[in-house]
Amino acid sequence: MIDRNFWLFLAAALAIAAIPGPGIFYVAARTLSEGRASGFASTAGTALGGLVHVVAGSLGISAIILASAELFAVMKFIGALYLVWLGVKTFRSAGRTLSLESEPVGDKRAFCDGVLVEALNPKTAAFFLAFIPQFLDPAGASPTLQFILLGAMSVTLNTLADVVVVLMASATRTQLIGRPHLMQRLTQTSGVFIAGLGLSLALARRPVNG
Repeated sequence: MIDRNFWLFLAAALAIAAIPGPGIFYVAARTLSEGRASGFASTAGTALGGLVHVVAGSLGISAIILASAELFAVMKFIGALYLVWLGVKTFRSAGRTLSLESEPVGDKRAFCDGVLVEALNPKTAAFFLAFIPQFLDPAGASPTLQFILLGAMSVTLNTLADVVVVLMASATRTQLIGRPHLMQRLTQTSGVFIAGLGLSLALARRPVNG
């Protein structure tokens, strides 16, 4: 599979990973509001959620969901409501005492939140089903295996980009931790942004089958 298609895929995947998207904004918001440990936990969670879509896409489950308006709507609104709930929860937590240290329980919760946020996003499923098949080699190994390998690579590149964002957001948070009022506003803004991601997901339309 190391041929022209592979290098084209790698170049495209790198470009897509470098472009800020919902995943990057989500982990940045979690890092700014809860700290670096929570940001890394969220990143690990979104990575696992992305792999869920890769496996589902390789098995055809994502195609079934996208082909059904009812299933797409259910998955979309569950994911949207979950994001809005996380945003409201983050906004309301802005008044608590701020610290550079995060509690382990909070990090575990951030990981689970990341998994659910990504796994419940049908737009991610649509992306993998539209993007990866273009680079499969019909004459190569099993298309299912190719899909999984290319999907895993895409998730890895996206995760590396998220890690960079977490480090940058964490540095910003460290500089602001000594200014409680400003930090409170930043946490509230993060909550509003996470909820906004949920609203944007709720407005997403099911891809038209051509």
